[in-house]
This record gives sequence, C-alpha cells and structure tokens, in this order.
Amino acid sequence: MIEAIRSWLTAAVAASFLTAAAQSLIPEGAVRKAAGFAGGLALICVLLEPFLTLDLSRTELSYDVCAQAVEERREELQTQSDRELERLIAERTQAYIQDKAAELGVACTVRVLVEPGADGVPVPAGAVVTGECPGALADYMERELGISKERQVYHEAD
Repeated sequence: MIEAIRSWLTAAVAASFLTAAAQSLIPEGAVRKAAGFAGGLALICVLLEPFLTLDLSRTELSYDVCAQAVEERREELQTQSDRELERLIAERTQAYIQDKAAELGVACTVRVLVEPGADGVPVPAGAVVTGECPGALADYMERELGISKERQVYHEAD
C-alpha cells in the first residue's frame, strides 16, 4: 500500500516537472499554450490514475452482511455486559451478606449464585455459606434478598 502511494506521488511529481520544463523551453505563442494544455491533461491523468484503475469487483457492499456483523457484535457486547452485571451483583450481595454476618458475630464466607430474573435482570438466587450460620442469617437472606432457605447451602468451616 505504501509502495503504491509512493509510486503515485513519484509519477505526479515527475509529470509536474516535465510539464514545467516543457513550459520553460517552448517559446511564447500558440504552441506553448497547447503544450501547457497537454501537460495539464497529462498531470490530471497521472493524479486520477489510481481511481481509474480501482478494482471494485472484489468489494462487497451489502447491507445484509453489515447488519449481520453489527447484530453479532451487539449480541457479543450484550453477553459481556450481562456477565459483568451478574459478577457485580454476586460480589456486592456476598459483601452485603458477610457484613450482616459480621453484625451477628458470625465468621463465614459466602458465595452467591445469580440467575436472570423474570425481567431478565440478574438477581441473587442462591447462596453457599461456609462457616457458622445462625437462623437469623438464613432468615435475613430470605427476607431481605429473596434467597429462599431451600436455595441456601451451608458447609462447616475446615
């Protein structure tokens, strides 16, 4: 690509110099005007040559192809966004539960399971608690976070 541009610029400069040289060597009169006109046409041809020889047969300009590529990219970005939202909701809910456990004087770690809600927005759906878990924490998760006791799993700390 760079080589093609360099070649084009070299040809344009050479045509300019030849036209200028011819203009300076030819005496005043009709011949000089004709030579200037011919030199100008030659310079225009050299400048337009890349556009005249442009091969558009390999160029695909299809709305359907572009629209499909845009839709695929949109879906990919939506999936990434959904995963990131799930991760953030899980992290913040875990921190929220662990803060409540600390208030209750309980030492535990929590892993929150997230699932899409009725409207497609991720919601906390389950929790895996490792360590102590008094009934107050289980009640709290059910009442405040909507994580039913059936979806709460408890493991004793090692």
